[in-house]
Amino acid sequence: MNFIFLLTGILLAFIIAFIFSNNRKSINYKRILIMLAMQIILVYFMMNTNIGLITITNVGKFFEGILAIAETGIQFVFGGLVNEGEAPFIIVALLPLVFLSVLIGILNYINVLPLIIKFLGLILSKITGMGKLESYFAVSTAVLGQPEVFLTIKKQIPLLSSKRLYTICTSAMSAVSMAMVGSYMTMLEPKYVVTAVVLNIFSALIIANIINPYDLDDNEDLVEIDENERAPFFQMVGDSAMEGLKLIVTVAAMLLGFISLMELINVIFLGVVDISFQTVMGYIFAPIAFLMGIPLAETVQAGGIMATKLVTNEFVAMLNFGEISKNLSDKTVAIVSVYLVSFANFGTVGIVAGSIKSISEKQGRYVSKFALKLLLGATLASVISGTIMGIVI
Repeated sequence: MNFIFLLTGILLAFIIAFIFSNNRKSINYKRILIMLAMQIILVYFMMNTNIGLITITNVGKFFEGILAIAETGIQFVFGGLVNEGEAPFIIVALLPLVFLSVLIGILNYINVLPLIIKFLGLILSKITGMGKLESYFAVSTAVLGQPEVFLTIKKQIPLLSSKRLYTICTSAMSAVSMAMVGSYMTMLEPKYVVTAVVLNIFSALIIANIINPYDLDDNEDLVEIDENERAPFFQMVGDSAMEGLKLIVTVAAMLLGFISLMELINVIFLGVVDISFQTVMGYIFAPIAFLMGIPLAETVQAGGIMATKLVTNEFVAMLNFGEISKNLSDKTVAIVSVYLVSFANFGTVGIVAGSIKSISEKQGRYVSKFALKLLLGATLASVISGTIMGIVI
């Protein structure tokens, strides 16, 4: 039965992507099948083997340890601010971002992260047949996040063709940064978060290869990774801490606005048609949830969460999902959890377009033109990742 839903979920994403493809005749099906096979092998290894489970568990414990270390700084600054036993979202999930940002800054400063990213990007390029730039970017965006990741290729962005620009933007929307992973793990099971990060790298490239297929000449694939001038170590630590704080303020502000807006919409819907907005969206997304492998009885609830992520952002969806997940099956929890771990929403389209525009006005305008197709691609990538997760549960 899982295999049947694998086919229906993947076919759904493939058919929609094929309909909106820029050049159907140029789709490289061999490349797509290789990446799809890699995803299935990886998810089976991570979820069904002792080595895989131990690895995922240890990664989860690592981030739990990092969060515990971050807690010392949080307690020093905010200790006693709330009653014992209470756990405000901003303190539990957001404030650790400051320390995580500093840690990433240090690993980047001592060249650990650049070496890992280049190595994994090279391997990905060999396996998938994608360009070196696309492969590097797909890996780096899962570590550095946006908009910072665009700065690593700021010299290349003005020179990129429109086809390559779409691919890197799809990767940026489908992946999540290492700094955000810790926050997600406070709301979702760590094993699903780790698995989603891996799957999304391939899912974004798969969808990009259908909607936006192309081949590169040898001289077109030359890539140089930009490295910013090294600041003094403690200046870098301070700058990283401030970047983490800016991220917290941004996320908190978006949550305040979006959650309140969702409540307003719900009040209007309940007053007019006596049904919540999430329920209406749940019915719209229910067929998609069913084709991904979610049990029929839970498709409306799951569909509502999936729609919430698209309309608002993943944080709002994860918070809502946490309230209902205890009443859902393990399979639904696994599929929806993986689906939620990406930046595929309307707000992120603006962030991506703005990041590109800050580097190149011309390229930023072009990204704005294909914004909806970009959101479609990133959402379909999440559908693929969630569907593949369902085959091992």
